[in-house]
Amino acid sequence: MKLTRRGFVGAAGAATAALAAPAAIGQARPHVVVIGGGVGGATAARYLAKDGKGAVDVTLIEPTRTYYTCFFSNLYIGGFREFQSLAHGYGALVSDFGINVVHDWAIGVDRDAKTVALAGGSSVPYDRLVLSPGIDFRPETVPGWGVSAQHAMPHAYKAGSQTQLLKAQLEAMPQGGTFIMVAPPNPFRCPPGPYERVSMIAHKLKAENPTAKILILDPKPKFSKQALFQDGWARHYGGMVEWIGGDFIDGIEGVDPAAMTVSAGGDTYKGDVVNVIPGMKAGRIAELAGVTNEAGWAPIVPASMQSKMDPNIYVIGDATQNGDMPKSGFSANSQAKVAAMAVRADLTGSRLFPAKFANTCWSLIGTDDGVKVGAAYEATEEKIAKTSGFISAVGEDAALRKQTYEESLGWYDGITTDTFGA
Repeated sequence: MKLTRRGFVGAAGAATAALAAPAAIGQARPHVVVIGGGVGGATAARYLAKDGKGAVDVTLIEPTRTYYTCFFSNLYIGGFREFQSLAHGYGALVSDFGINVVHDWAIGVDRDAKTVALAGGSSVPYDRLVLSPGIDFRPETVPGWGVSAQHAMPHAYKAGSQTQLLKAQLEAMPQGGTFIMVAPPNPFRCPPGPYERVSMIAHKLKAENPTAKILILDPKPKFSKQALFQDGWARHYGGMVEWIGGDFIDGIEGVDPAAMTVSAGGDTYKGDVVNVIPGMKAGRIAELAGVTNEAGWAPIVPASMQSKMDPNIYVIGDATQNGDMPKSGFSANSQAKVAAMAVRADLTGSRLFPAKFANTCWSLIGTDDGVKVGAAYEATEEKIAKTSGFISAVGEDAALRKQTYEESLGWYDGITTDTFGA
C-alpha cells in the first residue's frame, strides 16, 4: 500500500485521540518545556498542545528558525531534491497550536529548581521537561578531526550548510578524483544513512565524473542493508564503490585535513573530497542536564520515555539509549507521541495507553530504486523491544523498487506535516 501524507497523519493520530483531560477549574496550567525543534521535539510539542486541548502550556526552545531534515538530505546531494524541500519552519506550531517558540540556545538545566537557562540570559521554568537534542560528535573517534576541520572534511550529518558544502565539494572534484567516506562506529544516527549517501554520490558522479572512485573506510565489520546496497552499487555503478570494513582495518587511525589523507589499517589514503562522519553521542544539553551515561547516551524508561536519572525529564529521539530502536526521524516521531501521552497523563490525569513504537527507514540506491527496513516495537521493563520486522529483498523487480521509493515520498510529506503542522 502506498503511504500518503493523509495516511501517515491519520495513522499517527489514531493512537493519540481522546487522551486529554482539561485542567481543573481555578488551577494554574502546568508548563512543559521542550528543548530541541527537530522531529522529536517539534512532534512532542505539537501533540502536547494539540491533544492537551488547553490543559498544558508548551514552550519549545530551538536556536534556529528553520529546521532542515537530515533524512532525505542525501537525495539533495544526489540531485533528486531541491535544498529548500528539506526546510521547515515553526509558524504553524505558534499560530495553530499556541506553542510558545523561543529561538535561543538552552545552556543549562537546574533540576532542583526545574528551570532551563538560556544563552540570552533568561531562564524558563518547567513542571516537566522534554529533551530532544539530537546528536553531538565524538571527535576522539577520528584522531586529527574536530569542529575546526569540518570545513575541509565536512560531516554533513547535521543537515544545512554542511550538506550544501559537501555537495559543492563534490561538484568541484577533479575528473577521476577520489571521494573518501569515513563511516561512523555504532551506535549512530540513521544506520543506513552513510550508505545511502554513497549511493547518491555515486549517482551524481556517474553522470558528472564517471571515472571518479568512491572509497568507504568503515570501522564496522558490517552495516545496515549491506546486501541491498552492495547489490545496488554493483548494478548501477559497476566498480566505482569500494568498501573496506572492520574486518580489514582496526578503526580509523587518523586524518590530516591539510593533506586530505586518512590513515587506517596501516595504510594512508588520499582523497580529493573526504567526508568524515565521527562517532556520536547525545546532544550537549542532555549531558549538561545530567541525564547521560558513560557512553554519552540518555537511558530512558521504555513505557514513558522518562529519563532514568530524573522522573521530571523525558528524553526522545537520537539522544536516547532505548534498546532495539534505531536512531531515526521515524523513531523520534514515534517516541515523541509516547512521551507526550505520558506527560499529559502525569500532569492532567488523561488516559495512558500502553506504549507502542514503529520505525521504517527508506533508502534510495539509484533512480526509482528504493529499499526499506522497518519494525514494530513495544515497551518491556528492560528496553524498547522489537516485536516484528521487515526488509526489502535482493532481486526485487523494478516496479516494486519504484513503489518503495514513491512510498518514501509520501512518508516524507506525511511525517513533516505531522511534526510541524504544515
